[in-house]
Amino acid sequence: MTREPVEMTYAVLRMIAGALFIVHGLQKMFGLFGGQQATLSTMLGVAGLIETVAGALIILGLYTTVAAVIASGEMAAAYFMVHSPKGALPVQNGGELAVLFCFLFLYFAARGDGVWSVGELLGTRKTFTRRVRNLI
Repeated sequence: MTREPVEMTYAVLRMIAGALFIVHGLQKMFGLFGGQQATLSTMLGVAGLIETVAGALIILGLYTTVAAVIASGEMAAAYFMVHSPKGALPVQNGGELAVLFCFLFLYFAARGDGVWSVGELLGTRKTFTRRVRNLI
């Protein structure tokens, strides 16, 4: 079966964004990559857990819609709680990455697992995404 270049590009984008997101989670959860470990009972610890789990699901392409909605919401909350008090624009308050992740994950939520995903292998890719869209 031939894959369209757009589908393959989406799969690579999904995997790279998920990998970048999981790294942020590992910084918070385990203090890796120059990060500082946060306890799970703090907001930073919960953010690390969300980033690690959602990042892994997005990389795998398993329940991408749900993981991406949660990740997008976390990034929106991070922007408004942490970055926006520091300045009006993302370029002024250091929130560019939060904004970019937020809208990228919204796109993933709308698009679903895509090709090269566990969801595709299990046959849940189309049915699950369709069910979630019907709820909205």
